[in-house]
Order: sequence, then C-alpha cells, then structure tokens
Amino acid sequence: MLFTEVPLIDRFQAAKDQGFTAVEIQFPYSLSATAIKQALDETGLKLVLFNVDADDLLQGGEGLACVPDKREQFKQAVAQAVDYAELLQPEVINVLPGRCLQQDRLNEYLDTFQENLSFAAQAFAPLAVKTVFEAINSRDMPGFIINTGPQMLDVLNQQNNPNLLMQYDIYHAQMMGGNPAEFILQNADKIGHIQFADCPGRGQPGTGQIDFVEVFSAIEKAPYAGWVGAEYKPVGSTVNSLSWLQSLAAPIK
Repeated sequence: MLFTEVPLIDRFQAAKDQGFTAVEIQFPYSLSATAIKQALDETGLKLVLFNVDADDLLQGGEGLACVPDKREQFKQAVAQAVDYAELLQPEVINVLPGRCLQQDRLNEYLDTFQENLSFAAQAFAPLAVKTVFEAINSRDMPGFIINTGPQMLDVLNQQNNPNLLMQYDIYHAQMMGGNPAEFILQNADKIGHIQFADCPGRGQPGTGQIDFVEVFSAIEKAPYAGWVGAEYKPVGSTVNSLSWLQSLAAPIK
C-alpha cells in the first residue's frame, strides 16, 4: 500500500531508501518468488508477511478461505503460498477469512473458515512460519465474517493451535469501536502481527483521530515480539507521509 508511485519490484529499494528494515506484501504472486528474493537480497530487507491468495475478495466477491464451494481452490492457494514461503522465509502468512453474502449460510461459512484455517496452519508449521488471520471492519467490507478482536479470540479458542495467532489491524479495530491500546496490552501473546493506519480515512498517523502515542506506547509496553506494519493509504506522496517515523515510531523495533 506504500510506494505505489513505482512498480512493485521497485518498492523494495524505495522502502530501504526511507529507512525501513522489513516489508510486507499483501499478494506477492504477480512477481516470481525468485524475483522477490533477489530484491530482498539486494536491499537487505526482510519480508515479514504476505497473504494467501484471496481470489475475488478485493473485487467485491466473497474471497476464498470461508467459501464452502472453494475448498479445493483454497488448498491450491495454500500450496502456492508454501512454494513462496520456502524461498522467502516470512515470519507469518495471513489468511483473509472472506465474506458471506448469503447470511442464511453464515454458520456454514464460519465452519469452512475454521477447517481451512486449520489446514493452512498445519501446512505452514513445518516451515517455521506462523499462520495469522485478521478482522476487517464491516463498514469497509460488508459481509466479512470476522469483524472484531473478540471474534478473533473466539476463533483462537476453538483452534487451540500454538502456530496460529491474530493479525491485529489497529485501523479496523478502531472502525469497529474497539480500544486498540487496551486490546494489545491484554492479548499481546496471541498477536502475531500488527498493522496500523489512522481512522477514519485510513491515512498515515496524524490524518485521523487515533492517539498513536498511546497505541505505540502500548505496543512497546506489551510482551509483543512481532513486527508493526504501516498498512495505510498515504495522503499525498508516500515519502511525504512518513513524518510519523521520526515523531512516533522511534521506540518500535
């Protein structure tokens, strides 16, 4: 979502030039794993996270991981992610739950997601890669089956798998009326990755209403050992959106 002013393959160097030491990619599959590995080697960056393919989710469809009629397609997407992970060695891989646009089938979709999430966690575990999943707010993505932190905790309780953790997105949590700082302090041991954007608007810190001094302080205080990803839509150019790096993020490692 950052450095979209240049092609994906050039964003690694752009991130390096601005002082980042690690990156994440929503969907890397438009590039070969070999090309990404070369870019990482040339810049010295670490690839922390990427997503399992989500089919038509970003185009308004139901996605992949929760759709009962797409179980085989999901397994193929996991196999593809395994192929990339073997070369790129991310710390976590994210499974986007998806939408249910047929509310009378919601329980069936939730059950399918649980089955597929378990399948993915078992597939990634031998690579020493944790599996994460995330909640997305119901305003930006109506019908998404997981919307809140408590819902994610419920999924974790049902799975009871040490290789499965939450991806906690501060923007989506705030959109749903959550308290990100409090949630992180209380559940840091169950979080495998954190992302942030300001709210509303999903721009960089300082463009919305979130108190990032409070949120970043909570991350620093919490027993959280993962990375923090800037998953926002820059207001203005990416480079001009990065003033928060100096003013807010100095404690974040």
